[in-house]
Amino acid sequence: MEKIRNFAIAAHIDHGKSTLADRMLELTGTIEKSKMRNQLLDQMDIERERGITIKLQPVKMSWKGFILNLIDTPGHVDFSYEVSRSLAAVEGVVLLVDATQGVQAQTLSNYYLAKKQNLRIIPVVNKIDMPAAETERVKAEMEEILHIKPEEILEISAKTGTNVDKVLDSVIANIPSPLSTQIEKRALIFDSTFDLFKGVIAFVRIFDGNFRKGEPVNFLGTKKQSIVVEAGVFKPNLIEKSVLEEGEIGYIATGLKEAAAVRVGDTIVGVGEKQSSPLPGYKEVRPMVFAGFYPVDNDKFPSLKDALEKLKLNDASLVFEADSSTALGFGFRCGFLGLLHFEVVQERLEREYGLDLVASSPTVKYQIELTDGEKIEVSNPTKFPPPAEIGFIKEPIITATIVVKSNYLGGVLELLSFRRAVVSDVKYAGTQVVIEFILPLAEVVSDFYDRLKSISSGYASFDYELAGWEEVDAVKMDILVAKDIVDALSQVVVKRKADEVGRKLVEKLKEVLPRQNFEVSIQASLGGKIIARADVPAFRKDVTAKLYGGDVTRKNKLLDKQKKGKKRLKQFGKVQIPQEAFLSVLKI
Repeated sequence: MEKIRNFAIAAHIDHGKSTLADRMLELTGTIEKSKMRNQLLDQMDIERERGITIKLQPVKMSWKGFILNLIDTPGHVDFSYEVSRSLAAVEGVVLLVDATQGVQAQTLSNYYLAKKQNLRIIPVVNKIDMPAAETERVKAEMEEILHIKPEEILEISAKTGTNVDKVLDSVIANIPSPLSTQIEKRALIFDSTFDLFKGVIAFVRIFDGNFRKGEPVNFLGTKKQSIVVEAGVFKPNLIEKSVLEEGEIGYIATGLKEAAAVRVGDTIVGVGEKQSSPLPGYKEVRPMVFAGFYPVDNDKFPSLKDALEKLKLNDASLVFEADSSTALGFGFRCGFLGLLHFEVVQERLEREYGLDLVASSPTVKYQIELTDGEKIEVSNPTKFPPPAEIGFIKEPIITATIVVKSNYLGGVLELLSFRRAVVSDVKYAGTQVVIEFILPLAEVVSDFYDRLKSISSGYASFDYELAGWEEVDAVKMDILVAKDIVDALSQVVVKRKADEVGRKLVEKLKEVLPRQNFEVSIQASLGGKIIARADVPAFRKDVTAKLYGGDVTRKNKLLDKQKKGKKRLKQFGKVQIPQEAFLSVLKI
């Protein structure tokens, strides 16, 4: 165990984690140069296309006689749960900061997460080879904001490989080896995936004892028992070995086919030994954004259920329950950590499981106290009680941090004011400003992040966490198409903003709804009162084209006949709403 070092790389998005991991794999000879490619640890196509890390990824390396177990982590705020799970399995963290951008919101968040878990932090400034690099300024910023001494900070270029060897040496010198508590056999599950032949595969950190192929094990949380079908390490592919030793990071194939039998954060122990206490796991993750997924073909509902269960193995923060919509049929109401998480899950379901899905508008969960005193939580706008039955409504509130260059401060503060934010602190650190504030989560679910990036020319970074609940004057807004309520387009809005949101929605729908042979009305309604309206004009056929001269009454007779036909169509005609219409509402 004295020769083992377990560590993670953590940073803000795009600060070079995956590139640093690539250089480490090259330098340690873990991957042959002929097989090397960029973002090697990013296993999913979606990660490569977007250029971001979505899933944590462990790998075992060797350097100067030591075993280095690395976990590469995501950088976006929506996947901070992945970071916290990774940090629970290691003794130290390499905190990476971009020399061209400096300390960002997720840098702060990751720093505080590591400090909270008493991990040894190795501070590193990356991209020193870039023409726009301001290495000394960024080091001064790290000293001012993170209280790290400049002489402790390593300067590297992950792209060229400059000083990456010094990072590996620092890991060996400064991160402590794992400690044994001398309790039988205990392993912490920090991630999992599913294999058709091996069943559920648990990603584990062995804290006590060792685990061998063929021996029985217990899962303390689910009370399930299984045997170790296979054990091994990550290189980064699964490499089998006969035994996983104390202090190692590796995997255990359980053979279990039930996704729910293995839970991330659970403890695996040996069978037949006295029951040891569970390792500190993770608090139950609370989804912050909710939306419905419905298969375009309703026969695919069982396939969607199976896909969600398997995806949850690989994404412990995803929650879902069966739901139905009069407009979209049977589907699932799903909970996500944020809008990017929502987009990624939808894309993975469509790509990896071949599903064609329609998503409803994302919303947050509201706490409602009814007039009879009963308290309920509602995330689906269609399930909102009638206004007469509602006593008061509470919405989720977040504490948030924005880090931005000082010349964009005015525009950012204006955006925060419009989005009902209360600014609690503004700190200057060189050319950067750190803004701390409280904000209703519902304001983030819309296009907040896009607006923030636009105002700051892409420089602002944003991080947040749930803080509690606050009373709000909110109402349910229905959208009617051809006088029929389309429940998938229903939304909960702040009353004072209802008129504006209603106008935007009906105008957008007017652009995307296909024209019919009759006029189609689109209306936004609050409790039966119409607050906004737009009409999609009907197709017009020239019914008088065949007339050549003659009395005008012949022409009028044909036009009147057409008018009556359109009136009848308007009364009985139904409008099929394309998926583009639902997607366009998401963008509002």
